[in-house]
Amino acid sequence: MGHWRYPKLEGVDEAKTARAVIRDVPMSFKEAYEVCKVIRGMMLSEAKDLLKKVVELKEPIPYTRYKLSIAHKHGLAKRWGKFKSPIGRYPVKVARNILKLLENVENNAVNKGLNSDKLKIIHIAAHKSYYLKKWMPRAFGRATPWFRTHTSVEVIVAEV
Repeated sequence: MGHWRYPKLEGVDEAKTARAVIRDVPMSFKEAYEVCKVIRGMMLSEAKDLLKKVVELKEPIPYTRYKLSIAHKHGLAKRWGKFKSPIGRYPVKVARNILKLLENVENNAVNKGLNSDKLKIIHIAAHKSYYLKKWMPRAFGRATPWFRTHTSVEVIVAEV
């Protein structure tokens, strides 16, 4: 496993920040990228509410980079006017994992003595982790691929 560090943020007081990371979670990197792009810069409580709605299939996440062959969703253009096209999906598995991460960073902030109502996500990023490649033997000398991707996500929140 490679050496990994949190990014250094200039102009941010370390006493007013909290950090958390999840590593090697079996979830899609592409979906994690899109979710992180949406919640970056949000207040922590607002981001948690959005992810709860995604898990309940009530609000889709707009896709901007990995959007080929994805259907349009109604209501995306009204809420997400900053994105060009109303293309989106409901990445439930990724939303659950990132919701756990946000709860973890909130607990870290409260433990550090920060006010949880004033926390803002100043940095969140998804990173590719290892990629499992397995083959399942089948009849007549064939094999079926069994591939699994893993992702790590880091988050830094600051008291505003």
